[in-house]
Amino acid sequence: MKSWKLGLVAALCSGTAYAAPMPVVTSFSVLGDVTKQIGGERVAVQNLVGANQDSHAYHMTAGDVKKIRAAKLVLLNGLGLEAADVQRAVKRSKVPFAEAAKGIQALKAEEGSHHHEHDGHDHNHGEFDPHVWADPVLMQTYAQNVGNALIQADPAGKAYYQQRLTAYQNQLKKLHSDSQAAFNSVPAAKRKVLTGHDAFSYMGKRYGVNFIAPQGVSSAAEPSAKQVAAIIRQIKREGIKAVFAENIKDARMVDRIAKETGVRVSGKLYSDALGGAPANSYIGMYRYNVKALTDAMKR
Repeated sequence: MKSWKLGLVAALCSGTAYAAPMPVVTSFSVLGDVTKQIGGERVAVQNLVGANQDSHAYHMTAGDVKKIRAAKLVLLNGLGLEAADVQRAVKRSKVPFAEAAKGIQALKAEEGSHHHEHDGHDHNHGEFDPHVWADPVLMQTYAQNVGNALIQADPAGKAYYQQRLTAYQNQLKKLHSDSQAAFNSVPAAKRKVLTGHDAFSYMGKRYGVNFIAPQGVSSAAEPSAKQVAAIIRQIKREGIKAVFAENIKDARMVDRIAKETGVRVSGKLYSDALGGAPANSYIGMYRYNVKALTDAMKR
């Protein structure tokens, strides 16, 4: 009772009807950033999976269940990114939730992936590739879904959210045209990259880049020695210069492949999570990745 009274006093003192921003829980950091960009001052966002953390390796905690229950809205990516225990906890909490990837034409998990011998390891994801944030064009729909969910949960903020959504979608359009220009400056034959897991198929499809990965769409699936050997042969055969580790992953596998092919690792890419500056926002992360990729491919 006491904390309720304190809250009321604080609200009255600050002189605003919505003193406390609306608590929103998002499943991972990229979605968290999109939500902050659109929600602005009216939302307080908490991620279940933070920056530099791997969504594929995440396990629910009791603290996370509490976070979800205290929220006014939960935002998930959808397309199987969130494990069954997260989906269950959200449904049980009875808190309104929405999926940001709703209505987006998803790639099949195997599309654009060179490795079909997953030995059934990709059970985490099911049939679709959830990494839609690798394409800024699809992110305009993603942002729209987030905006709609915020408006539904907080109708009083409708005009505010709509204005911020429009501004953010314009930034995404610019991100796409800048990315297009950057990739177009690389000859098509050189647009080949090795990464740790298959997180960039949407970027590959949008900008004509061929991504090769020892792991499938889930970073939990360990590649076989045969797959690694095949990749080493492919790098040598095709003269691939762009080899990257990822911020969410142990780089040993990529390092080993680089060593055996004599190609140096070009640095790391931000795949499924934000990182420190300049990758502490979705747009910052994407620009960083595009520059790192195009610089490495031109070598």
